[in-house]
Amino acid sequence: MVPITQKSVVTFLTVVMGETMGLMIRYFRYWLFVLAVLISTFAAAKPQYINPIPLAQLINTPVSKVNEQTFELPVITWGADINTIYANGSQSITSSNSLFSSYGLKFRLSRNDKFSDQLTNYLSGKTPYLRGTLGMVNAASDLLASNPSVTPIIIHQLSWSSGGDALVVKPSVRTVADLKGKTIALQAYGPHVDYMGAVLKDAGLTPDDVTIKWLPDLTGTNNSPASALYENDVDAVFVILPDALALTSGGAVGTGSEDSVKGAKILMSTKTANRVIADVYAVRADYFNSHRSDVMNFVKALNSATDEVKVLFNNANAKNAKLTPLLSYSADLLLDSPDAIEDIKGLYADAEHLDINANKQLFSDMAYPRNITKVSNEIQTTLKRLSLTSASTLPQLANWDFTQLGADIEFNNKSRFNSERVASVVAKKQQQNSLADGELFSFEVAFQPNQNSFNSSLYQTEFKRVIELASTYGGAVITVEGHSDPLKYLRSKKKGETGVVLNRIKQSNRNISLSRAQSVKQSVLTFATDQGIALDASQFALVGHGFGSPKTGMCGNEPCAPATESEWRSNMRVVFRIIQLEAESDVFQPL
Repeated sequence: MVPITQKSVVTFLTVVMGETMGLMIRYFRYWLFVLAVLISTFAAAKPQYINPIPLAQLINTPVSKVNEQTFELPVITWGADINTIYANGSQSITSSNSLFSSYGLKFRLSRNDKFSDQLTNYLSGKTPYLRGTLGMVNAASDLLASNPSVTPIIIHQLSWSSGGDALVVKPSVRTVADLKGKTIALQAYGPHVDYMGAVLKDAGLTPDDVTIKWLPDLTGTNNSPASALYENDVDAVFVILPDALALTSGGAVGTGSEDSVKGAKILMSTKTANRVIADVYAVRADYFNSHRSDVMNFVKALNSATDEVKVLFNNANAKNAKLTPLLSYSADLLLDSPDAIEDIKGLYADAEHLDINANKQLFSDMAYPRNITKVSNEIQTTLKRLSLTSASTLPQLANWDFTQLGADIEFNNKSRFNSERVASVVAKKQQQNSLADGELFSFEVAFQPNQNSFNSSLYQTEFKRVIELASTYGGAVITVEGHSDPLKYLRSKKKGETGVVLNRIKQSNRNISLSRAQSVKQSVLTFATDQGIALDASQFALVGHGFGSPKTGMCGNEPCAPATESEWRSNMRVVFRIIQLEAESDVFQPL
């Protein structure tokens, strides 16, 4: 392991020593004076891996009734929890002029990044609420299934992670599919279990296809994934973004200097995979049934807070009597320093904050590919495969009347990409033959000679996969790349046709391949609409390769002649390529 330097210290934080299950702290860069004391220890030690076991085997707290006095409301160190702090009046105990108070609620905020401690408080009745990722609530299914009174009911999704978490890989990993047979290190019981399961599935892999090394901590200690990447036998790690930037020299390919790992790169962050890590609140079934109106008011207050905080942060440069105490108290509660204002702003920016209309879609739109039920199923499959749960039932969802909660419009899928800028970047990459750079996943659709239409009845499986990937990786660009076969061109060249004729054939093939790509794209969008799913057309970019990238290969400067009918048909294809363009900051326009 390389020595920890001043640069690396900026990305580390102090976490509770010992067992650090759960979500942990996902983001901040301070406490240099504390960390400096630990540098020599971190530099000399090697990561201590663990073997995680199901939470049901780890926690044996007896179930008690909820103490209905002012109870704790858990928050974690994550941007969406700034909305909860605002709803509480930007102080520990609910203030009289806060949103929570206006709905007759009173809480004592408690930061609790150890999910095991949250579960203990939840079972003992210290609080009826759980605050975690959807994956963490799923992981507790076995533990909470034996007693119906503590069955967790998910009442609200606060956010999606949209930039704060990253997959960092060594040079041997170019796409997600390259993880097959490789070793991945990540925190046990944390948010990246969901992340890993999703990307492996979408690459056609399972956890059985990789070797997993589990660590107890998320960041800031030697027993964290960032430290594990220095080990020769670790090929990839899931980390928070500050650690990812340190490992890769600020986001570029790692130079190996100071604390970066030579050749390491960020394969993708949740800015690209922005529908993977879901942050939620859940409540005990007994409390929900006996205090349904209070829980409903809690959700209403959170929704109002989300809207109001967005306005505050959009005008962060203006003086505002509500913003200053919110930033200061959030920094103090979440980051242990009231002066960590810029870190709080960064923490807030790493989350996509969801209002009640978004929650209506997530709870009740069964066609939406990333609704809570479908994401829960995906997570549960991963957890079972990892032997971290045996539960066959998913966490329950609150059966809300979203009109009563304030939902007033249908969820609108707005354009999130600058189409002109996307087209420009993709065209440049095509000219440089570098479209594969930044590729996450790819697959192809074959067509018949002279085929110009693509009926969804023939391509239903492929179109469903496009919809799933477009929905999960909403920050990625999807190129639809048309190819054609070179046989006509090669025959004409063999006949000795003039350069003018040959160039005309080349251009005609480019036009035909582009037209086919457009036809396939439109067929996908139409198929999605017919399924009740609104895809973002601006996410798709068209490319017409003609016969410039034949599967049969290039012979010098010309395509090789197909030797068999199979080779001839192999060039008749449209390729879908999911690529991340996170470096192009003017391409993606977050909602």
